[in-house]
Amino acid sequence: MCASKYSPGLEGIVAGQTAISTVGKEHVGLTYRGYSINDLAEKSTFEEVAHLLLYGHLPNRGELDAFRTRLITRRCLPPGLKTVLEQLPASAHPMDVLRTGCSALGAMEPETVDNGQQQVAERLLASFPSMLLYWHHYHTCGERISTRSAEQSLAGHFLHLLQGQPAPDLQRRAMDASLILYAEHEFNASTFSARVTASTLSDFYAAVTAAIGTLRGPLHGGANEEAMRLISRFATPEEAESALRAMLAAGEKIMGFGHRVYKKQLDPRSPIIQQWAQRLAEAGGDPTLYRVSERIERLVREEKGLYPNLDFYSATAYHLCGIPTPMFTPVFVFARIAGWSAHIIEQRAGNRIFRPVAEYTGPEARDYVPLEQRT
Repeated sequence: MCASKYSPGLEGIVAGQTAISTVGKEHVGLTYRGYSINDLAEKSTFEEVAHLLLYGHLPNRGELDAFRTRLITRRCLPPGLKTVLEQLPASAHPMDVLRTGCSALGAMEPETVDNGQQQVAERLLASFPSMLLYWHHYHTCGERISTRSAEQSLAGHFLHLLQGQPAPDLQRRAMDASLILYAEHEFNASTFSARVTASTLSDFYAAVTAAIGTLRGPLHGGANEEAMRLISRFATPEEAESALRAMLAAGEKIMGFGHRVYKKQLDPRSPIIQQWAQRLAEAGGDPTLYRVSERIERLVREEKGLYPNLDFYSATAYHLCGIPTPMFTPVFVFARIAGWSAHIIEQRAGNRIFRPVAEYTGPEARDYVPLEQRT
């Protein structure tokens, strides 16, 4: 019998080609369309990176201004969508709100020849923060907020709507950097879901809705929420170390560490977001939270040889920006819609429907037994 070609989780299986990003490639690291993530996070804005992913090149000044203007004008929500958001329960998970909002918007503003894929991508990019925070404020204080904002950046717009006033510059810059880091990551689970859905020639909204549903799981996007729940349990680094040693001895999984791709190397995004978390802590945030995070990182690295992934220090940074923990994964959506959209567009450009095969492990062929003869 031939050796099995089955690979759990499709690990190591090449499922397609992409010109959008490299992930974990030796001597290359993480790049978006050839640009190093380090350069983009240090020198660009999220809007520049979103333009790069959607249109294939970094914008010049005129293109960037036009792109920002289009996003600003697409932040407002149609009345019907506001009604849908009001009908969702206050107890709903914010990811369910975005999943439902995306699907509802697709019914109200369907993709057409005149409303093409880039326009849909920009609409979702602009309106996801508006969807989440309209629902949030309606159910927490009964206010139907305006989602208009003069903020030039998505990061500033989100924090402004969340806090009811312009956010401090450091928070805006930290949030912008995190959006760049989360924007794209090759054939991860949610991106693959989007491409599979797009490969059936379904519409853009359906592909994004599938991606949101995939991202909702704690093994993918929900990891930053789980990391925050862990970090916030401890009042001191010493308490964290004691508890973590017990958890590791019991074989418990520590969320925010390890990565399917970055197995023998550091996630290149992690040091960048860690620096922002440290700056936020030193600028008047809770220094204890950051010190606890550092102690946990050191212990897990020494005891298990695992490095933190992007989610671990993102949790600390988001908390220090005043973002409620249930909103951490939706922030992932705000960023990753740029990458998802780029992949949907790329899939459509050279499409073939995904249809892998399975290795059968069931019983051998059996004779059918009529109902009356079964014991």
